[in-house]
Amino acid sequence: MTHDTYKYRFDESVPAQELEDTFMLAMLAVESLHGRSRVRMESRFNLDKARRTCVIDASTDVGSDLARIFTGFATKEYGERSVLIERTQPSGCACASKHRAAPAAAAAGVAL
Repeated sequence: MTHDTYKYRFDESVPAQELEDTFMLAMLAVESLHGRSRVRMESRFNLDKARRTCVIDASTDVGSDLARIFTGFATKEYGERSVLIERTQPSGCACASKHRAAPAAAAAGVAL
C-alpha cells in the first residue's frame, strides 16, 4: 500500500461543472466496485471547481481506484494535454499521519 496523493490541474478549456460531473461519475464507478459505505469511510479528496483542481488520497484501495478511474475518465474526456497530474508522497509531517488515521477512526465510529 502506498501513501501517494494525486493532484489534478485542469486548463481553462475544461468547464468547471463538467469537471465535477466527471468526478461524480468516477465516484459512482468506485462505489460500484467497493460499496457506498466503504467509499465514504476510505476515500479522501478535495475537488475545487473554482481553481480547477482535484486532490485524491490514494493511500487506500478505494482511493487508488478512484484516482485511476478519474484519471481515465478525465484524460479520455478532456484530452491528456488538458489535465496535469502530479503525484506526491507524504512529507513526514505529523499532520499527515493524523490525516491517514481518520478513516480508521471513522470506521470505529469515532467522531472527528
